[in-house]
Amino acid sequence: MDRREFLKSSVAAAGMVAGVSAIASRADAQEAPAPAEKKPAVLKISSQESRVPGKTLREKVEKLQSWGAVGVEITGASKVPDRVGEIKDAVKGTDVVVSAVCAGYFQLIDPDEEKRKAGAQRLKDLCGPAGEIGSTGIIIVPAFNNHPQLPHKEARKVLVDLLGEIGEVARKAGTRLMLEPLNRGEAYFLRQLADAASICRDVNNPGAAMMGDFYHMCKEETSDCGAFLSAGKYLHHIHLASRTRKLPGQDERSFVDGFRGLKMIGYQDFCSLECSVKGKADVEIPKSFRLLEKQWKEATV
Repeated sequence: MDRREFLKSSVAAAGMVAGVSAIASRADAQEAPAPAEKKPAVLKISSQESRVPGKTLREKVEKLQSWGAVGVEITGASKVPDRVGEIKDAVKGTDVVVSAVCAGYFQLIDPDEEKRKAGAQRLKDLCGPAGEIGSTGIIIVPAFNNHPQLPHKEARKVLVDLLGEIGEVARKAGTRLMLEPLNRGEAYFLRQLADAASICRDVNNPGAAMMGDFYHMCKEETSDCGAFLSAGKYLHHIHLASRTRKLPGQDERSFVDGFRGLKMIGYQDFCSLECSVKGKADVEIPKSFRLLEKQWKEATV
C-alpha cells in the first residue's frame, strides 16, 4: 500500500470510528436517566416537648400545631419504650409528627469494651420504639467531657464500627442515628459538623446520620452556611437556640446565614427548639416561630 492509499484508508477508518462513537453517545444520552431534581428546602418547625407548657403531651402537641409547628421532639429516651402508646395518641389526627428522640450518651467510646457493648445494645433496643412512633432519628452524643473515653484516633475507629452495626438496626426499624457535635466546653471529641459528616461517610449506612445545633455552632464554626454545606446529605436534624441558648429572637443571634445553607442543600427535615425561654412561653414561642419564618424568607440563595 502506497502512502496515498494508506492515508485514504486511515481517514475512512477514523470516520467510521467517529460515526460509531456519535451513535453510541446518542444511545447513551437516550438511555441515561436524568439526574434527580433536588427538592426545594422547607422550614419544618418543631420543639422539644419540655419547652412547651401543658399538662399532657397531647396538650403540648395541640399548642404546637396552633402555633404553626409540625414536629415534636421527644426527650427522656429511657422512658420512650414505655411511652409508645402515649406518643402515638398525642400526635394522632394532628399535623404534628415526631421529629426526633433526644437520647444523649450511650458509652460508645468508653475505654471499657463491655460498657461499649452495653451502650450499643441499649441504643439498638431504642431503635424499635423510635421507629414505631415515627421518629425521623435518635440524637446521640459519643461522649461528654466528664465521661471516660478512648484517645481520639481509636475512639473514631470504634465509633465508625459501632455506628455501622447499630445504624443497620435503626435503618431496619425505620429510623436513624444522628450524631450531635457540641462545643468544646461540653464535648471535645466531636465539635464541628464536617467532622460528623466524615464519620457518617466512613460508616456508609443510611441508618447513620448527623445534626447541627445553632447554639454550639456559634462557638465552633466560622460560618453557619459553610457548616451546613459541609454536612450536606448527612444532615437530618437541626436544634434552634440563640447565642445565649434562649429562644431565637431573644438575643442578637441571626439564623439567616444558616438558613441560606439549608436552602442550598435542599434540606427536608426538622428545625427544633432546644433552649430556655425568657418570659411567658405561650407568648414567646409563637413570636419566635414568626421570627424564624421571617428569617427563612430573608435567606435568599
